[in-house]
Amino acid sequence: MKKTTQVQLSVMMFLEFFIWGGWFVTLGTFLGNNLNATGVETGMAYSTQSWGAIVAPFIIGLIADRFFNAERILGVLHLIGAVLMYQMSQATQFYAFYPYILGYMLAYMPTLALVNSVAFNQMTDPAREFSYIRVWGTIGWIVAGLAISYLFHWDSKESIQDGLLQNTFLMTAIASALLGLFSFSLPKTPPQSKKDERVSVSDIFGLDALKLLKDRNFLIFFVSSVLICIPLAFYYQNANPFLAEIGIANPTGKMTIGQISEVLFMLLLPVFFKRFGFKKTIIFGMLAWAVRYILFALGNADELTAMLILGIALHGICYDFFFVSGQIYTDSKAGEQHKSAAQGLIALATYGVGMLVGFWIAGKITDTYMLEGGMHQWKEIWFFPAGFAAVIMLLFGFAFRDENIVYKNL
Repeated sequence: MKKTTQVQLSVMMFLEFFIWGGWFVTLGTFLGNNLNATGVETGMAYSTQSWGAIVAPFIIGLIADRFFNAERILGVLHLIGAVLMYQMSQATQFYAFYPYILGYMLAYMPTLALVNSVAFNQMTDPAREFSYIRVWGTIGWIVAGLAISYLFHWDSKESIQDGLLQNTFLMTAIASALLGLFSFSLPKTPPQSKKDERVSVSDIFGLDALKLLKDRNFLIFFVSSVLICIPLAFYYQNANPFLAEIGIANPTGKMTIGQISEVLFMLLLPVFFKRFGFKKTIIFGMLAWAVRYILFALGNADELTAMLILGIALHGICYDFFFVSGQIYTDSKAGEQHKSAAQGLIALATYGVGMLVGFWIAGKITDTYMLEGGMHQWKEIWFFPAGFAAVIMLLFGFAFRDENIVYKNL
């Protein structure tokens, strides 16, 4: 790969995830303070991610893979996203805000696959080269969070009260416009399929991989993957509002510790996976979810702040040890014939169905423990996902039969 191409792809990844991290983390705090949204309404806003994940395969399978270059579709979608993001910044009521965020996520979620497509198309050795490109996406997410907290101070107590979190949408609108324009300069990535080639709904959603559910172990893993997205939704939806509400300084910046942890534990995952095997790795990941929420329930903004920081730092184990290990397991079970279909099915089931249900439940639970004045009984809220994750872990531990899975770099 040419050095100039590597730089282009790195900038693309940086902006792609700078955009996502620049507003998604603080969304719950913005909705509650700027738009007086309820927990259910906040769940509705976050669940647009799931609707985007469900629609994304259609855009990729029916348009990007058949008619237009991936980099051009990427550019158009981000330019559309810039306009919608600006409209989100101007909304003053939730039901005026919701159509814009729904439209935005329907446009944004397909770009996650498109940036990978553009990157892989330029690589001669993806297993070696992709990680060096993808890490810039994580760096972009971290930079966005640090900028919000330490450069602009938009998530300080005073700034939140003054409604300055709306600036996060303006910031990401500018970044989205930049990436939209920049995308047209990216290396050409032509369609992978012929225009007259038949594509079925089964192909788009990876439904051919449903036959893998006949395997008892894979079925247990599949169901566990969907269910673990319920406690996952609590973190995405409630972590930033929780930290801001109890008085943690620079909450968005501190949450970038989770992304730093994700990078570090990604490096440790191969060692852990090879030494302890798939089942123990997955169980350890589920245990981390339960421990994280217990730490959130018992920590505070005073002498027990370290418990909250540790809970954030567990993100690497929570995400890598379950979801990345799950991708490896799925890859090994599917074989060459159904590899792509199986990964697509897992993505649809987790980020589509699982997270959709999870955000709805998180919203309901959050509203149940809301106090007068907009405050919350956070201890009771966090014990719910902690208990749910623990139950899933126990059920998986008893039902899943250990098997030898060979680790491969994805």
